[in-house]
Amino acid sequence: MTDEAHEAKAVGLRMYDAFNGRNLAALEEVLAPDFVSHPLRTAGIGAVADAWSKMFAAHPDIQVSVEDMLVDHDRVAVRSVLQGLSDSVPSGTEPAPTMMEIFRVQGGRIAELWGLSSLGRPAG
Repeated sequence: MTDEAHEAKAVGLRMYDAFNGRNLAALEEVLAPDFVSHPLRTAGIGAVADAWSKMFAAHPDIQVSVEDMLVDHDRVAVRSVLQGLSDSVPSGTEPAPTMMEIFRVQGGRIAELWGLSSLGRPAG
């Protein structure tokens, strides 16, 4: 794996650690100042912090588990599972909701993100 790919993987893992740790301050180190979330149709770190805050308020126990992470230079593709969604799987018979995200890393930070979730809502 190249240095660029190692850096891309590391920043991706830091993003999920920040989410699981409810560490909104870490977004300043993980996301580029001009970060663009294509699924949310927003730009900037503040928009992500707002979206995460709303998710944490609605689902206090939410956690993201990375199942697969594939890295190609500055691009990272991630398949993850969401746990702790209060309204996602009432019977426990359905699989946990999943997300597919692709992000581009530039200068050691995530510059762009694309994503889909099985919840019918945009990821990221």
